[in-house]
Amino acid sequence: MENEIPKLDLPEDVITGRLMDTNILSLYTNFPCRLKAKIFVFCKKGNIEASINMENYVIKENCIAIVPHGSILKINKIEGEIELYFIGFSSSFLKQINPVKSIVDTHYAIKRKPVLELNPKIAQAVYENIEPFVRTQEEGAILNNDFNRHIFMAIMYGLGILYENEKPKSELLSTNERITQDFSQAVMDNYIKERNVSFYANLLRITPAYLSTIIKQTTGKTCTDIIAEMVIMDAKAQLKSTNLPIQEIAYSLNFTNVSFFGKYFKRHVGIGPLEYRKGGNDRRQEKS
Repeated sequence: MENEIPKLDLPEDVITGRLMDTNILSLYTNFPCRLKAKIFVFCKKGNIEASINMENYVIKENCIAIVPHGSILKINKIEGEIELYFIGFSSSFLKQINPVKSIVDTHYAIKRKPVLELNPKIAQAVYENIEPFVRTQEEGAILNNDFNRHIFMAIMYGLGILYENEKPKSELLSTNERITQDFSQAVMDNYIKERNVSFYANLLRITPAYLSTIIKQTTGKTCTDIIAEMVIMDAKAQLKSTNLPIQEIAYSLNFTNVSFFGKYFKRHVGIGPLEYRKGGNDRRQEKS
């Protein structure tokens, strides 16, 4: 069972299942994991507090949670009896999907808001569609690539409709809230190569000073803090959930050398990357 939701990628194009055991989810509570797969989850029972790309969410009864590929996931708390249904698509499968506009739009909507709370009628309809599919997979049914692509497209089109219905709520966002959302999205898309506030200000077509003021007002953090948090979250995920050499992790995050990466990591975590990999705790989190 432990291998049904691998921490990085899926061994098959599509894997489905039902989780009713908190021990499985507990594998993701100790440190963040960076997923290459795309995971769709429907919550029938239970209450889970999780962070997806540094943002905290509550996944409860009648919620859909989508963990986009490339996301950094950490489960913070699990409460009550759980019943989750999931469908996961591997990174190799996702490369086969043609990026039509509607799918791309839905993908960005998901990245902005990966958890949706459904009304009971829609939630029941989702359950009635996903449960038989999961059951057939549990019974050993083997599906071909064409069917898997149809399933993926059907899920994305269905989510597109749900996100369209969410638009009136999003339109109520203030200018500052919208800029904060856009900045957070831009950081997720570019943090590996770009860590300069001016880059993000230019991207959003505002001045660096104005961006810094808005982010501080809405989050209590600086732009640099948020960029660094994303870099460190990725570094932690790679240190804990892969066996990659630290040098390779440093290069993957666009550090010119291991020494610079080590100093950056220690400045933000309180200990070096090797000590953290061996089981050391984030000292800055312990103080907060």
